[in-house]
Amino acid sequence: MTSNADIAWIAADWGTTNLRIWALGADDCPIVHRSSEKGMGALTPDQFEAALLELVEDCLTAGRTTPIIVCGMAGSRQGWSEAPYKTAPCPPPGIHDATTVATDDPRLDVRILPGIKQMSPADVMRGEETQIAGFLASRPNFEGLLCLPGTHTKWAALESGVITRFRTSMTGEVYALLRKQSVLRHGLSTEALDETAFTEAVLEMAQHPERLTGELFGIRASGLVDNLSPQAASGRLSGLLIGAELAAMAPIFDLRQTAILGSDTIAKAYATALTALEHKSDPLDADTLTLTGLTLAYKTHLKEKP
Repeated sequence: MTSNADIAWIAADWGTTNLRIWALGADDCPIVHRSSEKGMGALTPDQFEAALLELVEDCLTAGRTTPIIVCGMAGSRQGWSEAPYKTAPCPPPGIHDATTVATDDPRLDVRILPGIKQMSPADVMRGEETQIAGFLASRPNFEGLLCLPGTHTKWAALESGVITRFRTSMTGEVYALLRKQSVLRHGLSTEALDETAFTEAVLEMAQHPERLTGELFGIRASGLVDNLSPQAASGRLSGLLIGAELAAMAPIFDLRQTAILGSDTIAKAYATALTALEHKSDPLDADTLTLTGLTLAYKTHLKEKP
C-alpha cells in the first residue's frame, strides 16, 4: 500500500479545459495519476489552489512541503499566476525560468513553467514547450520539424536544442465550430470519418488551398443533391481543413520529415495527411513527453535545493 511518504513531488499539466496531475516517487515513477475538468478557462485566480487540492490533498503530508511543477495555461495572464513568456529563438524553458506561486496551504511549493512567445510573426505557446523539452531529452541532436496537434496545432522548427521559430493553426477549433454551429452540422457523422474522403480532400487542398471556403459549402451541397454520407462529409471536412493547414505550412517549414508529438485520433489524422502528401512522420506519445519535460524541470530544481 502506498503512503504519502512515498510521494516525492507532483507534476501538473494545466490546460484551458483540463487539469492532469501525476504524483511521483523519488525514482520519478508515477504513483497516482488523476485529472479533472477544472481547466484554466473555468477558474478565477483565487480558485486554482482549491482545484489543485481536490486532486492532490491525499498526496500531501502534514509538516512537509511537496514540490509541484506545473506547465500550461495556469501560467497565462488569465491563470493562477502569470509566468512571463521566454522569447524565441530559445531552448525550452526550465525551472530557472519558473514563477513561484504564493499559496495558503504551507504543504504546497508550486512552480509554473513559462511558455514561449514569438515576436514576428506574433505567436505564443504554453505547455507545448514542456513536451518539446521531453522530446529533446531522448533526441538531443534532433534537427527538423515538430507537429504538436490539438485544438491549436503548433509547428516548431528545432536546431541544436533551440526552438528557432513556430506557427500555430486554429484548425482544431475551426473544425469544432463548423461541426457544432455551422450549416454543415446537419450532415456530419458522430462516428468514425471516411478515410478515403479525408485523403482526397487533403490532396485537393495541397493543390488549391484558395478553394477552401467554397469546398466547405460543397460538403453541405453534396449531402443535399448527391447523397454524400455523413461519414464521408466528416472525412472531407477534416481533410479540407488539415490539407489547407499543410498547404499554408509548406512554404514556411520543411514537411518532408516531421515528428508528431501525439498519438490520439487528431495526431493520427495529421500523420495520414502527411503520408498522403508523401512525407514521412514519426508519431510519439504526448503525455509521456509532457511528464518527461516536467521531470527534467523537477530534477534541476532538486539539484539546486540546499
